[in-house]
Amino acid sequence: MDFVELEAIEGLRWSWNSWPTTKSDCESLVVPLSIMSTPLIHFSELPTLPYDPLICSPCRAVLNPYARLDYQSRIWACPFCLHKNSLPRSYAGITATNLPAELFPTYSAVEYSPPANGIGGEIGPAFVFVVDVCMAEEELRALRSEIMLVIEQLPESSLVGLITFDSMVRVYDLGFSECSKVVVFHGERELPPQQIQQFLGLGYSKQIHHGKVSGIRKQSFLLPLAECEFNLISAFEEIVQLVDVKPGHRPHRSTGTAISTALGLLEGCGVTTGARIMVFTSGPATRGPGIVVDSDLSRSIRTHRDIITGQVLYYDRSCKFYKRIAKRLCDSSAALDLFACSLDQVGAAELRYAVEMSGGFLLLGETFESEQFKKCIRHIFSRDADGNLNMCFDVTLEVVTTKDIKICGALGPVVSLRRKNDIVSDTEIGEGGTYTWKTSTATSKTCVSFFFQVSNEQNRKPKPGSAFFIQFITRYRYGNGRVRKRVTTVARRWVAGKSPEIASGFDQETAASVMARLAINRAEECYARDVIRWLDDGLIRFASRFGDYIQEDPSSFRLTPNFSLYPQFMFYLRRSQFLDVFNNSPDETGFFRLMLNREGVVNSIIMIQPTLLRYSFDGPPVPVLLDIRSVTPDAILLFDSYFYVVIHHGLKIAQWRKQEYHKDSNHETFRNLLEAPEMDVVQLVSDRIPMPRIVRCDQHGSQARFLLAKLNPSVTQKTDHTGGSDVVLTDDLCLEDFLADLQSLAVRK
Repeated sequence: MDFVELEAIEGLRWSWNSWPTTKSDCESLVVPLSIMSTPLIHFSELPTLPYDPLICSPCRAVLNPYARLDYQSRIWACPFCLHKNSLPRSYAGITATNLPAELFPTYSAVEYSPPANGIGGEIGPAFVFVVDVCMAEEELRALRSEIMLVIEQLPESSLVGLITFDSMVRVYDLGFSECSKVVVFHGERELPPQQIQQFLGLGYSKQIHHGKVSGIRKQSFLLPLAECEFNLISAFEEIVQLVDVKPGHRPHRSTGTAISTALGLLEGCGVTTGARIMVFTSGPATRGPGIVVDSDLSRSIRTHRDIITGQVLYYDRSCKFYKRIAKRLCDSSAALDLFACSLDQVGAAELRYAVEMSGGFLLLGETFESEQFKKCIRHIFSRDADGNLNMCFDVTLEVVTTKDIKICGALGPVVSLRRKNDIVSDTEIGEGGTYTWKTSTATSKTCVSFFFQVSNEQNRKPKPGSAFFIQFITRYRYGNGRVRKRVTTVARRWVAGKSPEIASGFDQETAASVMARLAINRAEECYARDVIRWLDDGLIRFASRFGDYIQEDPSSFRLTPNFSLYPQFMFYLRRSQFLDVFNNSPDETGFFRLMLNREGVVNSIIMIQPTLLRYSFDGPPVPVLLDIRSVTPDAILLFDSYFYVVIHHGLKIAQWRKQEYHKDSNHETFRNLLEAPEMDVVQLVSDRIPMPRIVRCDQHGSQARFLLAKLNPSVTQKTDHTGGSDVVLTDDLCLEDFLADLQSLAVRK
């Protein structure tokens, strides 16, 4: 079964493609029943229907190819609840040979885009630019230049606002053209939304003034670009650092107050077309709500050890503040984007929850002059073939299942709306207790993991061989303001607990991605060693359940090809940066976990177990084992861990390159060898946002650590190393020893 081809048809990856009929059999699988859904994935063929979907009145499922139709009586039976619904007059001409697209068996997904009723397109989405003015002048200049390019490309109907911050927060009045006019908020104070709106003059009701009724006061802080483009550009050009930094101190930044003020502005203006708060900063917050560290440089910024031991003054308080911000962002359908370019931490660990749950972007870079930042912001504001912003706002995800399945929850950039019905389980995983989730924005790559369980209520269990159905309904507002609804309906079969179809339907890559999300979810509350122990216990039970062996004989242990890669994925997950936070800052760990929690299966697997290609004179590039033995003097290695890509030159290759043999026309083959990985890297990183860091290094060079840290340490200072292989100085367990220990534990009685 080719799961990648199936994903191209359905937009889904299942950990198990055949489900047992009883709850106990499902629990024995160890890996939970889960589906990784990419709701807005690009399909090669997706029917777009210019009318509203037909909905089953009891269960709210949408008409789909699995519905039974009675053409004479014009009735359709819902496959989820079996309720019979009448077809409206618009379906009068329907016959077995004349079906609408939503009933075609070849379409797992269809998209409904009804007419806009003359409302859509008048007002575009809102963008509030929140700029840290404490950054260096050259950084401010580079940022200003890039934002100017973005503004030039924005549709004129887009709403725009500008806020700058240092120790104070300034909201620009873009409707006032005589001079720069701002409303200033003190950075130390955490004001409620109502008070922010009151100071900005928003939300006034009708009043009687001199015997006349005056309407709501017109605000000028968030205006259509067509009305304020000149004032906005002028305001950007005038931005300068206003406060000198005291020696021995960090700049005073009130990042949390600035974000809360921007959100209060959006709430007060009642934006319904979707919004983004885009924060550009170059350092940590040092005052006000969301503070990360004191301004005094003698106080170092928090580390993982500080957080674990509780020796942090502000971390918990700031995290709670941003969780409140995340709730308000969800209610307002506003996304929070953080572009942090600094050589130090900026507080992304505290901000992560608000960014992730609103579906926003998080970029950790070194400078606003970098290609990484430029590519990221240009990608966000890219347009489709019709000239519309390629953005999706106000995204809600709804799941409908047959009666024998219950929904446990979801892991990903979504928030539970706490809406319950009969198919919602009491067991919650991640964002649970609901059949509907929401996020403020999503892309074509945003992926959410959904978890299910078999109910078996009243001792009723489905028959093996019968089908069950799951439907995903995604409602979103596209960049042109039109509301669309995408409906994906899929079917699988129930099987007996010992059926061979369970093994053949196991997707190892999806299972590893799901377990990785569960692991980082646990890591937020538990120590890393406890999470690793939980992974190990699960892997031992998994190997014991699906391995072929003679009890108490480890040498007899075998796993079929359908399961053989899964232990290897778990080995690399255990030693990945998601769980092993050594040598990573809290900001970096937060970024890594955020990306894993939103990317699809293919990219998640690259994060867990990076890929390694070998380039040599022997022929075209070939994949090789992620092992220290793959490092040889006469080859080039291309290492891809998703977050960074390494081009590693062997010792001989590096020497020839330094002697400039590649510039000699007699050594064209060598020049081609050097160019091949460089060309592949360009293609590799072309569609990744944020763009990964590219590292070029030589064998035994200092930068080679990026590669060596991820390789399986099969040759160490403790082993007999012969054959000229490199040696890894480590006490870590190698893959061979890990699998041997797994076998010995799995075969025990």
